[in-house]
Amino acid sequence: MPAPAEEVTDILPPLTEPTRAKRKSSGWPTKESGAVPKAVGAPAQTRLEAARQRRAKRLRAAGRAALTVSAVIVLLTTGGGWSYLRSINNGFTQVSAIDNNSTDVVDAGAQLGDENFLLVGTDTRAGANGTVGAGTLDDAEGARADTVMLVHVPKERQRVVLVSFPRDLDVTRPVCEGWDNDKADYTGEKFPAAAGDKLNAVYALGGPKCLFNVISKMTGLSINHFVAIDFAGFESMVNEVGGVEVCATKPLIDGELGTVLAGAGKQRISGETALNYVRARKVIGEERSDYDRINRQQRFLASLLRSTLSSRILFDPGKLNGFIQAFQKHAWMDGVQSNDLLMLGRSLQKVDAGAVTFLTIPTAGTTSYGNEIPRESDIKAIFSAIRDDRPLPGEKPAVTDTPSPAAPAPAPRVIAVDPSTVSLLVSNATEIPGMANKASTKLNNQGFQIYNTANYSHGTSSTSKVRYAAGYEAEAATVASAIPGATLEQATDLGGIIEVVLGTDFTGTVTSPVQVGDPITNVTMSPSSAAPVTLPSDLEHVNAAEEVCQ
Repeated sequence: MPAPAEEVTDILPPLTEPTRAKRKSSGWPTKESGAVPKAVGAPAQTRLEAARQRRAKRLRAAGRAALTVSAVIVLLTTGGGWSYLRSINNGFTQVSAIDNNSTDVVDAGAQLGDENFLLVGTDTRAGANGTVGAGTLDDAEGARADTVMLVHVPKERQRVVLVSFPRDLDVTRPVCEGWDNDKADYTGEKFPAAAGDKLNAVYALGGPKCLFNVISKMTGLSINHFVAIDFAGFESMVNEVGGVEVCATKPLIDGELGTVLAGAGKQRISGETALNYVRARKVIGEERSDYDRINRQQRFLASLLRSTLSSRILFDPGKLNGFIQAFQKHAWMDGVQSNDLLMLGRSLQKVDAGAVTFLTIPTAGTTSYGNEIPRESDIKAIFSAIRDDRPLPGEKPAVTDTPSPAAPAPAPRVIAVDPSTVSLLVSNATEIPGMANKASTKLNNQGFQIYNTANYSHGTSSTSKVRYAAGYEAEAATVASAIPGATLEQATDLGGIIEVVLGTDFTGTVTSPVQVGDPITNVTMSPSSAAPVTLPSDLEHVNAAEEVCQ
């Protein structure tokens, strides 16, 4: 006779809510409360002030790494315990971040039921944050988001995908309203769009809304939750779950933080050491700085997930109470209520660790001003695979006893994008001179950006067509909707450029494209033209079920 199931109850010790309207209130932890983590790498009093300032600046970015890790801890570990949060909705600090009418979402209808969390680690340089190497308000104004993750949970709740974004990723910032991080509010000042911005600087200028718009455009995902967190409570949160086991092949020594792990092998680390472990960016023997730090953060979270899935910590009222208190004090959010977290936690209880995959956005070198150049085609392919629930590298999905046969792929449904975001190469595939220039003028009048005009490299063509790289289906279909009779053709030689090939059947007519956000019905997207894209072979990934020692 099997043992009776353990009773799960929502009755937990009462939680004292801090009276805090904004981030600068008395809700900050104090030294008297014991919640302030120890200063890391603080210089001795005999150091010169100038040296202290230089050291603070070098440590500033490292301190912000733990912020998003804290948010992921909450999402991945609390399971059924989220029912406790039904009583503390008023304790959540709310900000405005989400645009529910974003036109950047790809096939919004197909994403209904998916849960997407944008998680941000931000340095307020105030309160307890100034004691853990993040710098102070005297070092720099405002706050930057140096750690950004996106958590995707599809409607079937069969897997979880976490994507890390390099902090120096080169992005185009949209028009944004100014943001005051200390007040957790917007200033009303408007800033124009700008190309060549760093991802971490987008938050510094335009706050959650601006960052949301950049990530939404890059991913095409319907992001319905935003969570930002500081790192002052990180140590206590890790301690509440009894520490986390990590593994290293050699001691972990950072050029700024000092010795993080004194020895090699498996070891369970406390909150203070864990904070250093996910912060370190100048580790001796590591050559990729932020990318090595991202990998370490992902392996840390994978270990944390494995341990919590196999333990009973979530049913220990005392530990859960302290864990949630730490989260409540140091997080602010939009589109998140306790019932959302309760639903998500319960739905994820049956997800195996092997179905949790961490990915890192791929880049290709840096610009002259130090920005990481995004590999746009590969990024499009990654999020296309995520949206369509295609297999990911290293993923270990649960095995079903009676797998159902694969159904024929339906013709995909695409949504029109903003023409101003599409760059066109207009190619003349006829023997009529000047056709590409005339057509490019008409297309530009419809809002499309013209990259160049040329003669078609493959000679003449009897039909007009729109050529595009995998992942740019919506852009290509938007262009084709403005050229009567044009067909679509997937190509491998275009990157982020859409090529308009003017064939001998082109009449010179260019119409208005389908309105932004509307489904495109006058262009046929056959299953073959939208075949599963190929993910980059060098895509960095970590699977939560693998215990990797490195």
